[in-house]
Amino acid sequence: MEHPDETAPLKLLDMAEDERPREKLMQKGRSSLSDEELIAIFLRTGMKGCNVLELAARLKRAAGSLTALGRMEAREITKCCKGIGAAKASTLAAVFELGHRAVKEKLTKEDLSTPGAVYEYLAGDLRYEQQENFVVLLLDTRRHLIRRCTISKGTLNRTMVHPRDVFREAIIGNACSIIIAHNHPSGDVNPSKLDRELTRELVNAGTAIHIPILDHIIIGTSTTTGTLPYFSFRDHGLINS
Repeated sequence: MEHPDETAPLKLLDMAEDERPREKLMQKGRSSLSDEELIAIFLRTGMKGCNVLELAARLKRAAGSLTALGRMEAREITKCCKGIGAAKASTLAAVFELGHRAVKEKLTKEDLSTPGAVYEYLAGDLRYEQQENFVVLLLDTRRHLIRRCTISKGTLNRTMVHPRDVFREAIIGNACSIIIAHNHPSGDVNPSKLDRELTRELVNAGTAIHIPILDHIIIGTSTTTGTLPYFSFRDHGLINS
């Protein structure tokens, strides 16, 4: 007589109904679900020898964190974990992108002049870029976002930016003030000598034409000067506004 394999993964149908991800979501609300349960809803099915909840847990572990998973493109997700094909990866990538866009939409209707808000708005796009991107945020009288402009995409080590390019966009956009920002692909948020010189030049140009620069934010992934993954020139006394 064969004995059941006690190590075989529990199937979702064998779980109590109110503990299955979809049913739990409907009955208790989305905040009651773990990260793995939410991921499982979008994966829909597992694979041989691995139910969908275990597959979701494997995927999160392989990515390193939920945040890291949310940054991945679909093609990266398929390579991250065995059992994740194009359909599952595309669904997850689309879900994370919708969440990212919802956050950005909310921020455009709020005061965007604080370093934390700027980081939250830009980090999803810039944090893991392999080249430096220099962007300008055009703000209205309430410091709400009018438009975001990418001025330059540079090499791994530097981005060339000219004041005329920055303030041309500000004038066309009828901006009352602007915030400049760029990413450091190395992850280190400390400003270089070039960053400091460029900031002084742009601040002086803005003062001359009465379009002040409120801040310059460097987006990174780590820092040796503190716990924040960004550097604010204003917070460090390098810009007065």
